[in-house]
This record gives sequence, C-alpha cells and structure tokens, in this order.
Amino acid sequence: MSRIAAVVTVLTGILLLYAATDFPKWGDPLSPASDSNVSKHFVAETGVDTEVPNMVTAVLADYRGFDTMFETVVVFIAGIAIIGILKITGEAAGNSPRKRVDEVAAEPDLIVTNTVRLLVPVIQLFAFYVLAHGHVSPGGGFQGGVIMGASFILVALAWDLPKAMDRLSVDRAMTLAGVGILIYAGIGLLSMFLGGEFLDYAELASILPVSREMARYHAMLGIEIGVAFTVTTVMFAIYANLSTRGCLEKGL
Repeated sequence: MSRIAAVVTVLTGILLLYAATDFPKWGDPLSPASDSNVSKHFVAETGVDTEVPNMVTAVLADYRGFDTMFETVVVFIAGIAIIGILKITGEAAGNSPRKRVDEVAAEPDLIVTNTVRLLVPVIQLFAFYVLAHGHVSPGGGFQGGVIMGASFILVALAWDLPKAMDRLSVDRAMTLAGVGILIYAGIGLLSMFLGGEFLDYAELASILPVSREMARYHAMLGIEIGVAFTVTTVMFAIYANLSTRGCLEKGL
C-alpha cells in the first residue's frame, strides 16, 4: 500500500512541476492576472465601489463575498467530517488512545507552562488585533482565527488536552463554528430584508447610526468576526481529535 501511495505522490508531483512551466514569470506585468480588465477594475475602482481602503478585503468580502462564505462553510464541513471519522475509528479501537511502551506519566514542565502563561495572552491579543484591522489592512478573520486557534493548541501542548478543553471543549467549539457561519450569512440575509441584495452591506445604514459608507465598513468587520469564530474553533477541534484519534483524552 505504501508503494502505491509513493507512486501516486511522485506522479502527481511530476504533473504539478510540468504544469508550473506554463506559469508566467514572477511579477510579469503582462501576465493574465496583472493585465486583465478585472484586475485593472479592482485597482482603479475598489475605493469607489466598496468605500473600503483595503483592496484584498474588498475582494474577499464584497466582490466575491459568496465564495468566501462558502469557504467558511467548507472549513466547518471539514471539521465535522474529521471528527465523525475519528469518532468511529476511536470507538473501534476501544475508545482509548494508544500508549507507548516507554510512556511515563510526568508533570508538565514548569518552564514551558510558565512561558506559555506569558505568551498566550499576547498571542490572543495579537489575534484580536489582526481580526479587528483585517478589513482596513492585512489580516482578517482567517488569519486572526488561525492565531487564536494556535493559542488553544499551545495550551494543550504545554499541559494536556483536558486543560485546553476546560477553556474550549470540542462540543462548544463546533457550536461556535456554526455560530460563525450564521453571523456571516445573517448579515447577508439582513441586507436582503432591508431592501438590498445578499451581502449588500450599505443597506445596514438604515438600522445603524452611520452612513452607507461606514455601514459597509462595520458589516465587513462583522463577517470577519464570523469567519474567525469558525476558523478558531474548527482548527482546535481538528487538533483535539487528530492528536487523540477521536478519544479526546491526554493528547500529544
């Protein structure tokens, strides 16, 4: 079986390397991505169309808002699939993590745990910073969510999985992942109920004490928060299940 996997991997790698020869040179101003009318429109008209200073966020949350929303749904579905598969395999294995012969019970390392105590608040604060500034500068819900999820994984690595799950259980994580999708879709549906189109953020000005331009600004922050909820929680839930083969005990 391993030989078959190796052959498939090598063949796939060869095909990918062959396809890469057709890519344009790095930074080529005449490449299709740089010279197309779509790219020129984004560069010239993003500020006029969306009133958002960050072009990347405008593309992700406005021009292709549907695509980004369903990317978030895919992350959620991937988390559910991994948990479901590992739950079945964990139960088939007796619902207990496999132990090494030389495994010795030991207390968490004092230096590691105290270092993590200092790092986690800084990491989480930076995650909030990346999230809060994502709609006006580099960052956003995906990046902030990954950083926040990493902080919970760091706690699990420094102590053990139950210690991290005291703060964020897998059941609670998957609930919050669903809440994140509902936040994203809810903002889009609310725009429709107010007379606009799905994800037409400017329509929220009728219920927010801000202008139409600022309504776009605040609504994009809202969907970034929804994305961050889903990414953070699914990332931690996947780690918790992969590290324990679905048993949610001890961990790495």
